[in-house]
Amino acid sequence: MPADDILLDAEERMEKALGVLKTNLSGIRTGRAHPGLVDSLRVEVYGSQTPIKQLASVGAPEPTQIVIRPYDPGTIKDIEKSIVASDLGFNPQNDGRLIRINIPALSTDVRRKMVARIKELTEEAKVAIRNIRRDANKAADQEQKDKTLSEDERDAVKESVQELTKTHENRATEVAKVREAEVLED
Repeated sequence: MPADDILLDAEERMEKALGVLKTNLSGIRTGRAHPGLVDSLRVEVYGSQTPIKQLASVGAPEPTQIVIRPYDPGTIKDIEKSIVASDLGFNPQNDGRLIRINIPALSTDVRRKMVARIKELTEEAKVAIRNIRRDANKAADQEQKDKTLSEDERDAVKESVQELTKTHENRATEVAKVREAEVLED
């Protein structure tokens, strides 16, 4: 594998790790309602687990409320049941046509737990990025053993991989800081 391919592969995988972090962080509650809070929800309907996005439109018309409008009114009970069964801690109100979820204000203790969870998720992303760095460095070493890269080229690849790693770790930290600020603001 040429040096450019090693770097490209490492960068693509690091971007995916950041994407996973952003997705995971979007599911963490802040004091405001947003549709991302229920995006991970799957509903048992028609004999299979279906993402809520495929069954209903989800919106946040007010800062403290999420409204779910099922495309098929027959699925409203299933959606309500999956919200109650989830570990989100929401109490949905069903009026027969749509489901309203009032988002309670976060207590200081809950906010601290959310920040701790953000830190955990960020560290997991950084570990994934470091593992990608390790894989890229192994690939560079292997290419040098196979005589397709010189020692200087291998060292240049490792240096570039390290720069990618630092950049992506810093981006993960920035994403986490923004989310922490959102959780901590009243």
